[in-house]
Amino acid sequence: QVQVVESGGGLVQAGDSLRLSCAASGRTFSSPVRGWFRQAPGKEREFIAAISWTDGSTDHADSVKGRFTIFGDKVKNTLYLQMNTLKPEDTAVYYCAAGSRFSSNRNLYDYWGQGTQVTVSS
Repeated sequence: QVQVVESGGGLVQAGDSLRLSCAASGRTFSSPVRGWFRQAPGKEREFIAAISWTDGSTDHADSVKGRFTIFGDKVKNTLYLQMNTLKPEDTAVYYCAAGSRFSSNRNLYDYWGQGTQVTVSS
């Protein structure tokens, strides 16, 4: 089992920056892939970014490329999502997930946090 806990959400204005954190514990060695997803009201949960602790590979959704960056500390098992130039359409609950396959497919992630709300006002 792997436990993940997100933090860092909040209310910001358009154009602001925010950094989300995700702490993982448990059998983390069995799930070396970390991902960020988000879900806005009435919409499906969508992929934002992923990173592999195995080789450092990263992937970002086209909608956030150039604005959001996934990075982390493998030793501390802490994941981050740096979000810059936030837009009102970035408003959503942001989830951290852990899995064993590097993918943008949410169904391939086994462990999920409770989510943290990000609200961007115009």
